[in-house]
Parts: sequence; structure tokens; C-alpha cells
Amino acid sequence: MTVLSTPMDDPHAIATASAAGAPAFPRSALPACMLAFYAVFWAIMAIAPLDRTDWLLENLLVFAGVAWLVWRHRTHPLSNASYAFITVFFCLHTVGSHYTYSETPIGFWISDLAGLERNHYDRIVHFSFGLLMCYPLQEVIARTARPKDGWPPVFAVMVVCTFSLAYETIEWVVAAVVSPDAAMAFLGTQGDEFDAQKDGALAALGSIITAAAIHVIRKRRPGGTPG
Repeated sequence: MTVLSTPMDDPHAIATASAAGAPAFPRSALPACMLAFYAVFWAIMAIAPLDRTDWLLENLLVFAGVAWLVWRHRTHPLSNASYAFITVFFCLHTVGSHYTYSETPIGFWISDLAGLERNHYDRIVHFSFGLLMCYPLQEVIARTARPKDGWPPVFAVMVVCTFSLAYETIEWVVAAVVSPDAAMAFLGTQGDEFDAQKDGALAALGSIITAAAIHVIRKRRPGGTPG
């Protein structure tokens, strides 16, 4: 079974399977393989991070997210495509947690290549959050809330925006309660007073692109419904 064995699945089919108590997607060994790959990747990147305090703060949500995905997979597995997107995003985030987002080497390489003054790796990851997580979120929404027609991707965009706001709020709270040095590494503003707004806007843009792609692909499928 390939990664995209269940591409752009119909939310109505997902909701029907959920209502019947059956998994919406067939069991596959691929999620376990991706989890094993990520575990090894994470362990390697956990060795001698640039800032151990920032590394721990950045990984708190990873611990919670992976635990939730493993627990949910037992009864409500997602598609292979969703697990692939999630794995890619977690890997991007893990690289940022190892180096701190403002000191990630690939960000400096991109800045030098494009003639930019700032390390934009954090911008890339915020955009990737919306781009990559919108698809899994719309699957979860289709199975739980079960909205009609093409609403799951729309609600997924809203969830991405809400998560982005929540994350920026968490950063602000951390900056207020921890040491200034750790807070600055965690915030990664690099002197940009509009950093939080730009990060949220990029996450929203990424999710809108994915939602639009889902809409177009489903509309073009034989018998597909818009959205």
C-alpha cells in the first residue's frame, strides 16, 4: 500500500464508517514504519541540541501530539497520506528544536541564497504547519463533527488558525515566566515586532492552499463532491 493509497477521501464516506464504528481507512503497516523512522530521527536530533531548555519547550507539544496519534490510531486510524504529512511536519519542527529556529543552518543557507537579512526557517515551518496539517485535520473533523458537503477543509483552516494563535499565546506566556535567554530562543522573533502576526498569516495561507487543493481534486473526481 502506498502512502497516498487513500487520496482526498470523501468526507461522507469517512463519516459513514465512523458512525458504523468501523475504521475509515484500512489498516496498514506504513504508520508504524513512519513512527519508527521519526523516533530514530528524533533521538538523533535530541543529541546535544544548541539550547537544551528551548529544545525541551519545543518538544512538549511533540510529546503530546505523538501520544495522541498513537492512542487514536488504535480505534480511529487516519489515512497513510495524513500520517506522511504529519511525519514531515514533525521532522521539520524537530530540526528547528535542535538548532533553535533562529539558528537553523538551512535557514541561513536560504537567507544567503535569497539575499535576506533574517533566518526564515521559522516562517517555513509555520507555513508548513498549515500546508501539511490541514489535510489530517479535515479527516479528523469529517469523522468526529461530520459536517456536510465540503465543510471539513473549511473547518480545518479555522482549526489551523486557532492552533497558530494558541501557540503564539503559549510563546508569550513562556516568555513571561522563564528566563529571558530561554524565552528569546523559544520566541525566535529575531527583532521582528510583527513576528507573531506573520507566523499566523503564513500558517493560514498554507492551510488555505491545501483546502483549495482538496476542493479542486474532489470536484474533478468522477462523482466527487466539491470540497
